[in-house]
Amino acid sequence: MVMKEYISLSEAAELLGKSKETLRRWDREGKLTAVREPMSNYRVYKKDQFDLFSNFLLKNEIEEVSNYAKAEKEYTVLELFAGAGGLAVGLEKAGLNCVALNEIDKSACQTLRKNRPFWNVLEGDIKDYYFSEYYNKVDVVTGGFPCQAFSYAGKKLGLADARGTLFYEFARVVKEVNPPICIGENVRGLLSHENGKTLQGMISILDEIGYNVVPYEVLKAINFKVPQKRERLILVGIRKDIDIKYEYPTPFKKIYTLSDALKKSELFDCDVPQSEGSKYPKHKKEVLDLVPQKGYWRDLPLDIQKEFMGQSFYLGGGKTGMARRIGWDEPCLTLTCSPAQKQTERCHPEETRPFTVREYARIQTFPDDWQFEGSISQQYKQIGNAFPVNLAREVGFSIVKFLNNFYHNFKNK
Repeated sequence: MVMKEYISLSEAAELLGKSKETLRRWDREGKLTAVREPMSNYRVYKKDQFDLFSNFLLKNEIEEVSNYAKAEKEYTVLELFAGAGGLAVGLEKAGLNCVALNEIDKSACQTLRKNRPFWNVLEGDIKDYYFSEYYNKVDVVTGGFPCQAFSYAGKKLGLADARGTLFYEFARVVKEVNPPICIGENVRGLLSHENGKTLQGMISILDEIGYNVVPYEVLKAINFKVPQKRERLILVGIRKDIDIKYEYPTPFKKIYTLSDALKKSELFDCDVPQSEGSKYPKHKKEVLDLVPQKGYWRDLPLDIQKEFMGQSFYLGGGKTGMARRIGWDEPCLTLTCSPAQKQTERCHPEETRPFTVREYARIQTFPDDWQFEGSISQQYKQIGNAFPVNLAREVGFSIVKFLNNFYHNFKNK
């Protein structure tokens, strides 16, 4: 098979997780120089040149700072939309104690109970629960609320206008509990949802219930010891009577790779345990057998590209997640809830198969002893939806620093 010689600007930007404007600037600065593709005269990169540069970025190991902070007292968390526990486990690793977790998914609740029998898991629709018993007794309310549009009808959005959405329930619980700090998390797409109105509505609602919102940030998991190109939007609210600054965790320079996830490394002290996993259908396996490490659909012979991609072949864009085989020396692309679904293939580097359940868990930095309940498809869904554990730990340390400051310098005055 003839390997693809050039990579387009949009493909290079997607593979590196950078904007096209950043790549254009690097070209002007001579950092990563583009060339003109002979046939089309478009700005492109030679594949061997691009691979050398991307490996250089991955291996750039500079002495790290630490986000670590020791809790000066026992801090408590109430978690909403808890899922399979990725955020809760990370916060636990940072020294925060979960007093209760709410989750509607039955299998995810079984997972939480299986691993932490002492956690108070409140199974069911959040609308059916009230939390006033925790008023002024919990230090932080957290939640990965789903992104839903509000009904604006030309008026200033307030709490009442959000009724019926899950963000309304998040805000309702924060109001009932009155914690010093609340933290919501969501996908990066929330920034552009309804042209940004949804996010601004959320901020105005938190303001209405008595919380100043810290300028939001999108945290990249690869910067926080997670071998995966996952991004999460973090929304932090500080109660208005508290004049203490919250600071996001400092990103690390070192980027961990799939090899670090699945083999003995700084992240894990042994190779990934064996476990069950999905399989590709026969036709898809035959196609993916032709894709090299770090390759994707454009590395296939032209006739197979057209057959596999269908109409998508003619629509343009990189679509670098399709027919994608991950390389050992790069982070994994963002995991999805179903590892074999079309358009988001994440193929094992050497074997033509999706990642197993335990490999999925490793990529999300769950501990090997964290067990998932339910069917295989339900386990994949739980892991694919989870907040990465190591990212949660670093966010947890930032919460601990804030609470240490709050109790030491503010509350005791």
